[in-house]
Amino acid sequence: MASMHNDEFTLRQTMNHRFYEYHHYLDQLPPEVEFHEHEFYEIFFFFSGDVTYTVEGRSYQLRPGDILLTNNRDIHRPEVRPGKPYERFVLWLEHDFFTRLEDLGDDLTACFLDSAAKRYKLIRPDGELLTQLRRLCGWMVRLQQEHTFGSQTLQYAAVTEFLVYLNRAYFDTPEEIRRDVTENEQVNQVLEYIEGHLAEDLSVEGLAQTFHMSKYHFNAKFKQFTGLTLYQYIMKKRLTIARNMLRGGQSVMDACLGCGFNDYSNFLKAFKREFGHLPKEYMPTK
Repeated sequence: MASMHNDEFTLRQTMNHRFYEYHHYLDQLPPEVEFHEHEFYEIFFFFSGDVTYTVEGRSYQLRPGDILLTNNRDIHRPEVRPGKPYERFVLWLEHDFFTRLEDLGDDLTACFLDSAAKRYKLIRPDGELLTQLRRLCGWMVRLQQEHTFGSQTLQYAAVTEFLVYLNRAYFDTPEEIRRDVTENEQVNQVLEYIEGHLAEDLSVEGLAQTFHMSKYHFNAKFKQFTGLTLYQYIMKKRLTIARNMLRGGQSVMDACLGCGFNDYSNFLKAFKREFGHLPKEYMPTK
Protein backbone atom coordinates (compact mmCIF):
# COMPACT_ATOMS: atom_id res chain seq x y z
CA MET A 1 0.00 0.00 0.00
CA ALA A 2 2.93 2.35 0.60
CA SER A 3 3.53 2.75 -3.15
CA MET A 4 0.12 4.33 -3.73
CA HIS A 5 -0.20 8.02 -4.47
CA ASN A 6 -1.06 9.99 -1.32
CA ASP A 7 -3.63 12.78 -1.34
CA GLU A 8 -3.28 15.73 0.99
CA PHE A 9 -5.83 15.41 3.77
CA THR A 10 -8.30 18.24 4.32
CA LEU A 11 -11.28 18.65 6.65
CA ARG A 12 -13.64 19.01 3.69
CA GLN A 13 -16.83 16.97 4.11
CA THR A 14 -18.48 17.77 0.79
CA MET A 15 -17.96 16.07 -2.56
CA ASN A 16 -16.32 17.86 -5.46
CA HIS A 17 -17.29 15.22 -8.02
CA ARG A 18 -20.54 13.66 -9.14
CA PHE A 19 -21.46 10.13 -8.06
CA TYR A 20 -18.26 9.13 -6.23
CA GLU A 21 -14.95 10.38 -4.88
CA TYR A 22 -12.09 8.50 -3.25
CA HIS A 23 -8.76 9.31 -1.62
CA HIS A 24 -5.74 7.55 -0.19
CA TYR A 25 -4.27 9.35 2.82
CA LEU A 26 -1.07 8.79 4.79
CA ASP A 27 -0.36 11.16 7.69
CA GLN A 28 2.61 10.97 10.02
CA LEU A 29 1.01 13.40 12.48
CA PRO A 30 -2.57 12.68 13.61
CA PRO A 31 -5.14 15.11 12.18
CA GLU A 32 -7.75 16.65 14.46
CA VAL A 33 -11.20 15.77 13.14
CA GLU A 34 -14.38 16.95 14.84
CA PHE A 35 -17.67 15.06 14.94
CA HIS A 36 -19.33 15.48 11.59
CA GLU A 37 -21.90 14.06 9.17
CA HIS A 38 -22.32 14.21 5.40
CA GLU A 39 -24.85 13.75 2.63
CA PHE A 40 -23.42 10.60 1.10
CA TYR A 41 -22.33 7.07 1.90
CA GLU A 42 -18.79 6.73 3.21
CA ILE A 43 -16.51 3.70 3.22
CA PHE A 44 -13.52 4.10 5.53
CA PHE A 45 -10.84 1.44 4.87
CA PHE A 46 -8.24 1.47 7.65
CA PHE A 47 -4.65 0.42 6.89
CA SER A 48 -2.50 1.58 9.83
CA GLY A 49 -2.41 3.79 12.91
CA ASP A 50 -3.80 3.89 16.43
CA VAL A 51 -7.43 4.86 15.94
CA THR A 52 -10.70 4.61 17.80
CA TYR A 53 -13.65 5.55 15.59
CA THR A 54 -16.91 6.63 17.22
CA VAL A 55 -20.16 6.31 15.25
CA GLU A 56 -23.47 7.07 16.93
CA GLY A 57 -22.46 6.07 20.45
CA ARG A 58 -20.39 3.03 19.50
CA SER A 59 -16.59 3.22 19.54
CA TYR A 60 -14.63 0.84 17.32
CA GLN A 61 -10.99 0.05 18.13
CA LEU A 62 -9.70 -0.44 14.59
CA ARG A 63 -7.30 -3.08 13.35
CA PRO A 64 -5.47 -2.88 9.99
CA GLY A 65 -7.88 -4.05 7.30
CA ASP A 66 -11.02 -2.94 9.14
CA ILE A 67 -13.73 -1.10 7.21
CA LEU A 68 -16.40 1.23 8.59
CA LEU A 69 -19.64 2.15 6.83
CA THR A 70 -21.50 5.40 7.47
CA ASN A 71 -24.56 6.86 5.79
CA ASN A 72 -26.13 10.31 5.57
CA ARG A 73 -27.58 10.14 9.11
CA ASP A 74 -24.51 9.03 11.08
CA ILE A 75 -22.58 11.41 13.32
CA HIS A 76 -19.01 10.16 13.56
CA ARG A 77 -15.40 11.00 14.35
CA PRO A 78 -11.99 9.25 14.39
CA GLU A 79 -9.76 9.72 17.42
CA VAL A 80 -6.23 9.35 16.06
CA ARG A 81 -3.40 8.94 18.54
CA PRO A 82 0.26 9.73 17.72
CA GLY A 83 3.07 7.21 17.34
CA LYS A 84 2.09 5.37 14.15
CA PRO A 85 1.54 6.45 10.54
CA TYR A 86 -2.18 6.95 9.94
CA GLU A 87 -3.07 5.40 6.57
CA ARG A 88 -6.54 4.86 5.10
CA PHE A 89 -8.57 4.76 1.90
CA VAL A 90 -11.85 6.70 1.89
CA LEU A 91 -14.61 6.24 -0.69
CA TRP A 92 -17.61 8.60 -0.88
CA LEU A 93 -20.69 7.62 -2.87
CA GLU A 94 -23.86 9.51 -3.76
CA HIS A 95 -27.12 7.61 -3.79
CA ASP A 96 -27.43 8.34 -7.51
CA PHE A 97 -24.39 6.13 -8.12
CA PHE A 98 -26.33 3.12 -6.88
CA THR A 99 -29.50 3.94 -8.80
CA ARG A 100 -27.51 3.80 -12.03
CA LEU A 101 -26.65 0.18 -11.21
CA GLU A 102 -30.17 -0.99 -10.37
CA ASP A 103 -30.69 -2.69 -13.74
CA LEU A 104 -27.87 -5.11 -12.89
CA GLY A 105 -30.17 -6.75 -10.34
CA ASP A 106 -27.97 -6.47 -7.24
CA ASP A 107 -28.63 -3.86 -4.56
CA LEU A 108 -25.12 -2.72 -3.69
CA THR A 109 -26.47 -0.58 -0.84
CA ALA A 110 -27.38 -3.81 1.00
CA CYS A 111 -24.46 -3.59 3.43
CA PHE A 112 -25.31 0.03 4.26
CA LEU A 113 -28.99 -0.73 4.80
CA ASP A 114 -28.29 -3.75 6.99
CA SER A 115 -25.63 -1.98 9.06
CA ALA A 116 -27.99 0.98 9.57
CA ALA A 117 -30.77 -1.34 10.76
CA LYS A 118 -28.39 -3.08 13.18
CA ARG A 119 -26.64 0.20 14.10
CA TYR A 120 -23.35 -1.68 13.75
CA LYS A 121 -20.84 -0.34 11.23
CA LEU A 122 -17.73 -2.53 11.28
CA ILE A 123 -16.52 -4.97 8.61
CA ARG A 124 -13.44 -7.11 9.18
CA PRO A 125 -12.65 -8.89 5.90
CA ASP A 126 -10.06 -11.63 5.79
CA GLY A 127 -8.35 -13.94 3.33
CA GLU A 128 -9.25 -13.53 -0.33
CA LEU A 129 -11.82 -10.78 0.26
CA LEU A 130 -9.29 -8.57 2.05
CA THR A 131 -6.77 -9.19 -0.73
CA GLN A 132 -9.30 -8.25 -3.42
CA LEU A 133 -10.38 -5.07 -1.63
CA ARG A 134 -6.79 -3.94 -1.10
CA ARG A 135 -5.97 -4.68 -4.74
CA LEU A 136 -8.91 -2.61 -5.93
CA CYS A 137 -7.88 0.33 -3.75
CA GLY A 138 -4.47 0.37 -5.41
CA TRP A 139 -6.05 -0.02 -8.85
CA MET A 140 -8.44 2.88 -8.28
CA VAL A 141 -5.67 5.18 -7.08
CA ARG A 142 -3.53 4.34 -10.13
CA LEU A 143 -6.45 4.94 -12.48
CA GLN A 144 -7.02 8.33 -10.87
CA GLN A 145 -3.52 9.36 -11.93
CA GLU A 146 -4.06 8.29 -15.54
CA HIS A 147 -5.38 10.56 -18.25
CA THR A 148 -5.75 8.04 -21.03
CA PHE A 149 -8.76 6.87 -23.00
CA GLY A 150 -11.24 4.93 -20.88
CA SER A 151 -9.64 5.65 -17.50
CA GLN A 152 -12.88 7.19 -16.18
CA THR A 153 -14.86 4.16 -17.31
CA LEU A 154 -12.35 1.84 -15.63
CA GLN A 155 -12.63 3.86 -12.41
CA TYR A 156 -16.39 3.43 -12.45
CA ALA A 157 -15.99 -0.30 -13.04
CA ALA A 158 -13.40 -0.60 -10.25
CA VAL A 159 -15.67 1.21 -7.76
CA THR A 160 -18.52 -1.12 -8.71
CA GLU A 161 -16.31 -4.20 -8.28
CA PHE A 162 -15.12 -2.87 -4.93
CA LEU A 163 -18.74 -2.59 -3.76
CA VAL A 164 -19.46 -6.19 -4.75
CA TYR A 165 -16.57 -7.49 -2.64
CA LEU A 166 -17.45 -5.05 0.16
CA ASN A 167 -20.96 -6.52 0.42
CA ARG A 168 -19.56 -10.04 0.41
CA ALA A 169 -17.15 -9.09 3.20
CA TYR A 170 -19.93 -7.45 5.22
CA PHE A 171 -22.21 -10.48 5.14
CA ASP A 172 -19.26 -12.80 5.87
CA THR A 173 -18.07 -10.82 8.92
CA PRO A 174 -18.47 -12.93 12.09
CA GLU A 175 -20.30 -11.70 15.18
CA GLU A 176 -17.19 -12.23 17.33
CA ILE A 177 -15.67 -8.92 16.24
CA ARG A 178 -18.12 -7.12 18.51
CA ARG A 179 -15.61 -7.56 21.32
CA ASP A 180 -13.64 -4.66 19.81
CA VAL A 181 -16.63 -2.33 20.20
CA THR A 182 -17.18 -0.13 23.24
CA GLU A 183 -20.85 0.61 23.77
CA ASN A 184 -23.50 1.00 26.43
CA GLU A 185 -26.91 -0.54 25.95
CA GLN A 186 -28.68 2.22 27.84
CA VAL A 187 -27.04 4.91 25.71
CA ASN A 188 -27.94 2.91 22.60
CA GLN A 189 -31.57 2.97 23.75
CA VAL A 190 -31.39 6.73 24.29
CA LEU A 191 -30.03 7.24 20.76
CA GLU A 192 -32.81 5.14 19.27
CA TYR A 193 -35.36 7.10 21.28
CA ILE A 194 -33.94 10.42 20.07
CA GLU A 195 -34.04 9.21 16.46
CA GLY A 196 -37.73 8.41 16.77
CA HIS A 197 -38.75 11.57 18.64
CA LEU A 198 -36.78 14.37 16.97
CA ALA A 199 -39.87 16.54 16.53
CA GLU A 200 -40.64 16.40 20.26
CA ASP A 201 -39.15 18.04 23.34
CA LEU A 202 -35.84 16.32 24.12
CA SER A 203 -34.64 18.06 27.26
CA VAL A 204 -32.04 16.53 29.55
CA GLU A 205 -34.57 16.51 32.36
CA GLY A 206 -37.19 14.70 30.30
CA LEU A 207 -34.81 12.09 28.89
CA ALA A 208 -33.19 11.45 32.27
CA GLN A 209 -36.63 10.83 33.74
CA THR A 210 -37.65 8.57 30.84
CA PHE A 211 -34.54 6.43 31.33
CA HIS A 212 -34.64 6.52 35.15
CA MET A 213 -31.33 8.33 35.68
CA SER A 214 -30.30 11.45 37.48
CA LYS A 215 -29.64 14.43 35.23
CA TYR A 216 -25.94 14.42 36.19
CA HIS A 217 -25.50 10.69 35.59
CA PHE A 218 -27.38 10.90 32.30
CA ASN A 219 -25.20 13.75 31.00
CA ALA A 220 -21.96 12.06 32.04
CA LYS A 221 -22.81 8.69 30.51
CA PHE A 222 -24.11 10.23 27.27
CA LYS A 223 -20.93 12.27 26.77
CA GLN A 224 -18.73 9.28 27.66
CA PHE A 225 -20.11 7.06 24.90
CA THR A 226 -21.11 9.53 22.18
CA GLY A 227 -18.31 12.07 22.60
CA LEU A 228 -20.89 14.87 22.51
CA THR A 229 -23.16 16.58 25.01
CA LEU A 230 -26.84 15.82 24.63
CA TYR A 231 -27.48 19.31 23.23
CA GLN A 232 -24.65 19.00 20.67
CA TYR A 233 -25.82 15.58 19.53
CA ILE A 234 -29.50 16.51 19.19
CA MET A 235 -28.65 19.71 17.31
CA LYS A 236 -26.42 17.85 14.84
CA LYS A 237 -28.96 15.07 14.41
CA ARG A 238 -31.87 17.45 13.84
CA LEU A 239 -29.92 19.48 11.29
CA THR A 240 -28.72 16.33 9.51
CA ILE A 241 -32.25 14.96 9.17
CA ALA A 242 -33.51 18.39 8.09
CA ARG A 243 -30.90 18.48 5.33
CA ASN A 244 -31.96 15.02 4.16
CA MET A 245 -35.61 16.11 4.14
CA LEU A 246 -34.72 19.11 1.98
CA ARG A 247 -32.79 16.88 -0.42
CA GLY A 248 -35.91 14.72 -0.61
CA GLY A 249 -37.99 17.66 -1.81
CA GLN A 250 -39.68 18.80 1.39
CA SER A 251 -40.07 22.50 2.13
CA VAL A 252 -37.83 24.47 4.47
CA MET A 253 -40.71 24.95 6.91
CA ASP A 254 -41.56 21.23 6.90
CA ALA A 255 -37.92 20.38 7.58
CA CYS A 256 -37.78 22.95 10.36
CA LEU A 257 -40.90 21.73 12.17
CA GLY A 258 -40.38 18.05 11.35
CA CYS A 259 -37.04 18.02 13.15
CA GLY A 260 -38.14 19.82 16.29
CA PHE A 261 -37.20 23.43 15.62
CA ASN A 262 -39.96 25.67 16.92
CA ASP A 263 -38.26 28.91 15.88
CA TYR A 264 -37.76 29.39 12.14
CA SER A 265 -35.11 32.09 12.54
CA ASN A 266 -33.05 29.95 14.92
CA PHE A 267 -33.33 27.04 12.48
CA LEU A 268 -31.93 29.13 9.63
CA LYS A 269 -29.02 30.35 11.77
CA ALA A 270 -28.19 26.88 13.09
CA PHE A 271 -28.39 25.34 9.62
CA LYS A 272 -26.07 27.97 8.12
CA ARG A 273 -23.62 27.53 11.00
CA GLU A 274 -23.55 23.72 10.59
CA PHE A 275 -23.41 23.41 6.81
CA GLY A 276 -22.25 26.81 5.59
CA HIS A 277 -25.33 27.23 3.39
CA LEU A 278 -28.95 28.23 3.83
CA PRO A 279 -31.57 25.43 3.75
CA LYS A 280 -33.03 26.49 0.39
CA GLU A 281 -29.67 25.76 -1.26
CA TYR A 282 -30.13 22.06 -0.44
CA MET A 283 -33.49 21.78 -2.15
CA PRO A 284 -33.49 19.98 -5.52
CA THR A 285 -33.76 22.25 -8.54
CA LYS A 286 -36.91 21.88 -10.60
